[in-house]
Amino acid sequence: MKKNNYGNIKFCKKCLYSSYHPLGIVINENGICSGCQIHEEKNTIYWPNKWNELKKLVNDYKLKKNNFYDCIVPVCGGKDSFFTVHVVKNLLKMNPLLVCYNKYWNTPIGIKNLSTLRIKFNCDILFQNVNPIKVKKITKATLYKLGSMYWHYLAGSTVFPVQVSVKYKIPLIIWGAHQGLEQVGMYSHYDNVEMTRRYRKNHDLMGIEAENLIESSDNLKESDIFQYFYPDDYQLHKNGTRGIYLGNYIRWDVKKQHELMIKLYNYKTFKFNRTVDCYDFVDSFNYMNLHDKIKLFKHGFSKITDQLSREIRFKRIDRDSALKIVRKCEKKESLFEKNFCEWLNIDLESLNYFLDTLKNKNFWVQKDVTNWKFKGLSYLNMTKKNGNSKIKYIQNAKLKKNAKYIIFGKGISDFNEVL
Repeated sequence: MKKNNYGNIKFCKKCLYSSYHPLGIVINENGICSGCQIHEEKNTIYWPNKWNELKKLVNDYKLKKNNFYDCIVPVCGGKDSFFTVHVVKNLLKMNPLLVCYNKYWNTPIGIKNLSTLRIKFNCDILFQNVNPIKVKKITKATLYKLGSMYWHYLAGSTVFPVQVSVKYKIPLIIWGAHQGLEQVGMYSHYDNVEMTRRYRKNHDLMGIEAENLIESSDNLKESDIFQYFYPDDYQLHKNGTRGIYLGNYIRWDVKKQHELMIKLYNYKTFKFNRTVDCYDFVDSFNYMNLHDKIKLFKHGFSKITDQLSREIRFKRIDRDSALKIVRKCEKKESLFEKNFCEWLNIDLESLNYFLDTLKNKNFWVQKDVTNWKFKGLSYLNMTKKNGNSKIKYIQNAKLKKNAKYIIFGKGISDFNEVL
């Protein structure tokens, strides 16, 4: 197993992950990571039994007609929202209340998808639109303190469903997959792990909750950030709030699920600049662009490494081919950075100067003031073989390079105006 010159970093022999994964990963004596090991459960679990466990669990909530809604499902215009609602509404025969936190960096395709979701599934939906001025203050603070432009979305999208659960007395929240389980094998499928405040703080929010952000910032006050406060334990216990993950009960396969949603509901997808995967995060201008660039700076790998590690585990692409694609894509330009700077009212040159300070010295070598050499995970973990297998994705929409953020969108009109 090859090591680099910048630290004792080990690489999984099967997928593309290293021991430096921010969620934490364990590589065994055979050189196989915990994520790959847990993934093998997908091939050994008798999934009909897991499905029956899920049906029994949700029936307890369907029978309690204290509320018009059986459960809450967090959604957006991308990711696994369509499949999650499809399972809850059509297969489990539940009546969900959909909830959506507005990230403000919405693409027209994401707005179109969200509109389609509401119409096709005939569900009620609640939106949370936090004051954009406050969101910008928070984003500036977390970008500087944590190197994260996405903290406000991660915080908002994970706490809003819990707040709605308490307010409307709807105990059950149904999420899609658990990131820690899917990527690094943090848990087993048999653990039936549920959503917790602790996991959210330690991993989603990088150890900083809203209260902590106030303590460490001179510019943020409680009035700026109270909407991100997590309900206290008494409220949660009194309401019986719990969040379950469908990925514990269904053989989770994002690529196949997205392609089913494209076929059944015309889920819209488009080609990204920094990955071959057309399906995830189509609702955000920034996730696969500036956010992904920051991830590469801080951790030495970008989102395509996550996506292709998953595809290697499903045996849809070989490791050498995946490495070849990663090397090509992670060098690609990050688009729409000017949009972000205009939205946040900051200078692009100043942003780039700050981003250089985030570069992890394990993977980035500074040759002079403006010249850096990247020696990231894909570069270091060289192989002698030339991969040539390919993986196909469906693209059924386009996003123009001059497209603008849709702050508040209605759906079809926004989609047609930009595409």
